[in-house]
Amino acid sequence: MDKGDISWMMISTILVLFMLVPGIGLFYGGLVRTKNMLSVLMQTTMIGAVAMIVWVLYGYSFAFGGSTNAFFGGFGKLFLSGVTVESTAATFTDGVVIPEYLFICFQMTFAALTPALIVGGFAERVKFSAVVLFVILWLTFVYFPVAHMVWDANGLIFNMGAVDFAGGTVVHINAGIAALVGAIIIGKRHNYGKDNMAPHSMTLTMVGAAMLWVGWFGFNVGSNLEANAGATLPMINTFTATAGGIVAWSLIEALSRGKASMLGAVSGMIAGLVAITPACGSVGPVGAIVLGAISSIACYFFVAVVKVKLGYDDSLDVFGIHGIGGIVGALGVAIFMAPGLGGVGFGDDGSMAGQFWTQLKGVLITIVWCGVISAILYKVVDVIVGLRPTVEEEVQGLDLATHGEAAYHS
Repeated sequence: MDKGDISWMMISTILVLFMLVPGIGLFYGGLVRTKNMLSVLMQTTMIGAVAMIVWVLYGYSFAFGGSTNAFFGGFGKLFLSGVTVESTAATFTDGVVIPEYLFICFQMTFAALTPALIVGGFAERVKFSAVVLFVILWLTFVYFPVAHMVWDANGLIFNMGAVDFAGGTVVHINAGIAALVGAIIIGKRHNYGKDNMAPHSMTLTMVGAAMLWVGWFGFNVGSNLEANAGATLPMINTFTATAGGIVAWSLIEALSRGKASMLGAVSGMIAGLVAITPACGSVGPVGAIVLGAISSIACYFFVAVVKVKLGYDDSLDVFGIHGIGGIVGALGVAIFMAPGLGGVGFGDDGSMAGQFWTQLKGVLITIVWCGVISAILYKVVDVIVGLRPTVEEEVQGLDLATHGEAAYHS
């Protein structure tokens, strides 16, 4: 073990936690109406806590339990059985390891963060109990199997040769698809399209987005698992792709609407970050700028055009940004990892077309797995506790109706 690796991975783990609390909470909280601010903060906080408990009890085992099954990690590490301060986890360098507890903590923050992203798809209109129950079921039947498939050496998608450095499929496509399915099944917010549902605090949203960008370095660079030269490529790409995303979204708005908005800038920020997540270890810094910009263009189209045309209420554009950005990033890896475009190359036997087909299969498996199982789980939760609050509670706001408190007192 190297003390530098251990130190960096400890910091990375805390940075990913910073993305969840308070990052996502403030980012989403600022985007909802005043009467639902605390409900978002409470949902993201509780999701993190519940996910951590589930992860330690059985999630780590289901994802990384040592099974040779392509879909399931097995029961070998239930309740962290066999894990001690002496046990180790492999890195990407032969003979170099990190403490297993550290790997468990790092992956635990991913498991806590991902379901918190989903709540933006149905913000302002779901029971608190339904959110908690759904997250436990979703982690069990969607997140843990997909994490195993993509990141475990025995996983189906891993063995296909798909590249997902830090979670384009596992985190962003997974969360985006689950959010879209939820938005459709749960239905629109009361008086959607009639009442003013503009963000109540772009200031807080900007603060939350900035925390996400900072925390994302733990997310992306930490996924290298070592503090070596290889970590510097994800680092510079996490800067440049995000910059490309911000500039592209703002340019689109300036050209189409005459004004570049702060909401657009932070949307572009997240679009760039999401797209570079699977690609950050494989593409060059200039390619990352282009990938971030392409992601912004695609996400803008889905947020401003597709959502309006189809009429679904993805409250905070989780599918439009995380889902679409994740797809663009996962497929874009195959193009921008080409040496001629500054990438690391395809290996001795690889090609752009072959890698693109592999990436596409990984994306499609994730979409189908998540989409079908998420739809079933929403229905199960609806039967057990009900998904929606009453119309009166929704009109009053979930802060008071569910939690008995208000974010602001005039």
